[in-house]
Amino acid sequence: MKYGRIAGWGKCVPQKIVTNRDLEQTVDTSDEWIVTRTGIRERRIAGEGETTASMSVAAARQALDRAGIQAFDLDLILVATSSPDYLLPPVSSMIQDQLGAQCGAFTLVAGCTGFVYGLATAQQFIAGGAYKNILVIGAEVISRNIDWTDRNTCVLFGDGAGAVVVQASESPTGVLSFVLGSDGSGAEHLIVPGGGVVMPMSQRVVDERAHYIRMNGREVFKFATRVMGKAAVEAIEKSGLTLADIDLVIPHQANERIIELAARQLGLPLDKFFINIDRYGNTSAASIPIALVEAIEQGRCTENSTLVLVGFGAGLTWAAAVVKMGVLEQPRFAMWRTIPGRAKTRARLAMGALSMRAGAFLLPFYTRVTRR
Repeated sequence: MKYGRIAGWGKCVPQKIVTNRDLEQTVDTSDEWIVTRTGIRERRIAGEGETTASMSVAAARQALDRAGIQAFDLDLILVATSSPDYLLPPVSSMIQDQLGAQCGAFTLVAGCTGFVYGLATAQQFIAGGAYKNILVIGAEVISRNIDWTDRNTCVLFGDGAGAVVVQASESPTGVLSFVLGSDGSGAEHLIVPGGGVVMPMSQRVVDERAHYIRMNGREVFKFATRVMGKAAVEAIEKSGLTLADIDLVIPHQANERIIELAARQLGLPLDKFFINIDRYGNTSAASIPIALVEAIEQGRCTENSTLVLVGFGAGLTWAAAVVKMGVLEQPRFAMWRTIPGRAKTRARLAMGALSMRAGAFLLPFYTRVTRR
């Protein structure tokens, strides 16, 4: 059986920081109110020129460098996002082009659980023997879908991207088990009603501000506390492990109170959960990969660590995966990695052509020598 080892990882977050104090100046809220109810103190907001594609590419290049491979080596790119650069073309194809990859690419939309859905999908391609190197990205510029006059949503969200390279391995590593779930009966609780087929973009949509996220916070909170712990337990049972075998839980960073309740449900101390919501807010599909990268950087996720990644989101959806980390190698940087994607591909092709010319030039001399 082939396993999908996490061989590389990377993240990208905007430079711009918006604190709770900043939001106090624009909406009827306070730092105390936000921290008490969510645990969020600040969030990163994309600036001019920063897009889902640009942050994905930056995170992906870090992941490729750490995996010691080139974009040219990728067999597939999966991008989980609810905020693509355009409705068409798919942002996954834009990322593939900007990286200089020559492989298939598609965008996966599963709300905040999208990254875990993507990891599970990558594992199936590898387990089946179809592919060896897959790039999985979770990225959002959710701030551009937010009504910044609505204090119920504008205080919650932030932007960012995280990426991992999943590589075929003979050792039991990577995604050991997963649970995916959906309950569309609660779809209206987290929705952007305007801009789609049901309510196409129009002046009415803009006037009603229907192109922004609307959320029934109470219902989403109840849903999250119902499924988070349950999904984690199911994934652990499917892996054949126990709670005692889990070194770290990396939950979707939506609300610190939800994470605390999940910890109590599982009977685990809160220090077994990685939490960075205070600095980034809810970055939707990017939250789990960003947290994974920071857990590695801080030494809380090390070689052979066993993790549970678990989240919930729009749909309504939920997902959990048990992940075994392999050997965490140091980045293997090389001069060619400073070359932009397209130029890098052209350089490789040129080097190949040069090698062929050199071979053609030397062949007559080689033939004479061997005949002697």
